[in-house]
Amino acid sequence: MGLRESATFTTFHRVLNRNRWSPRDLACRLLHQLVGAFVPEGPVVMAIDETIERRWGAQIRARGIYRDPVRSSHGHFVKAAGLRWISLMLLAPIPWAGRVWALPFLTVLAPSERYARERGQRHKLLTDWARQMLLQVARWVPERQIIIVADMSYAAIELLAAVRRHLTVITRLRLDARLFDPPPVRQPGQIGRPRVAGPRQPTLAQRLTNPATRWRQVTISHWYGEQDRGLAIASGTALWYHPGKSVPIRWVLVRDLAGELEPQALLCTDLAADPVDIVSWFVRRSSRPSHYRLRVAHPPQRPRGGTLMTMCG
Repeated sequence: MGLRESATFTTFHRVLNRNRWSPRDLACRLLHQLVGAFVPEGPVVMAIDETIERRWGAQIRARGIYRDPVRSSHGHFVKAAGLRWISLMLLAPIPWAGRVWALPFLTVLAPSERYARERGQRHKLLTDWARQMLLQVARWVPERQIIIVADMSYAAIELLAAVRRHLTVITRLRLDARLFDPPPVRQPGQIGRPRVAGPRQPTLAQRLTNPATRWRQVTISHWYGEQDRGLAIASGTALWYHPGKSVPIRWVLVRDLAGELEPQALLCTDLAADPVDIVSWFVRRSSRPSHYRLRVAHPPQRPRGGTLMTMCG
């Protein structure tokens, strides 16, 4: 609004940090405004990701030490101290900008385990916060198809199984994930405990090197903000299973025809989704080809009396 440099800006800031207001209600209203303006029809594609706000001081009690996802790489680990926020962002294609913009509408503070232990509280994992946020969004927009894209931090069977009936989640998948056929149909008169999984399928790493794997050549538009890129994809359905937990998924293997990028695998909780759509939705996460993470602006400090924060970049 151009009031940041105004000498009386604190008067406007008191509306948020002194008055009683509901950040959750504000996030709901903001989401409907964004969807109505940028995605009036079709699937609503969102991203969920965490960011570190570097804050110090005696009053910043929820501060912890976390891995810095922006500065770290596969061979270099960087830690950062600050507040950890989880943000939900609408991924909206902007025609006149020629790219996808991430428009945050809901941000939740996820304190460290030490912070919860010092206060005798139960520590909530990132996937716990994500489950609550995703189910909340599904209640806010029940009439639209919601697609959530996320990095591998949210590729947890418990999280996917809890939200798959309410929305669709797309994340990266390990090439050595344990994939199985669905359990066979129980026959009449069959005794014993029912099977929870069928025969084990080959790993995705094995499918990459198997000559019998059927590949389909496609072209993905605006690959991470670049021009169109030719890919070879293979897809199928499976039961992602670990003892005591399982979730049905559609897996997609992606191989760059030019050989410039490493092969990767994606999963989608919608078994009927088209593999090309799955890849197209996932690459909205970032417009930079060298990064798979979505960079977002650091949210402001949490207001007094609340644990949710809304933000719009």
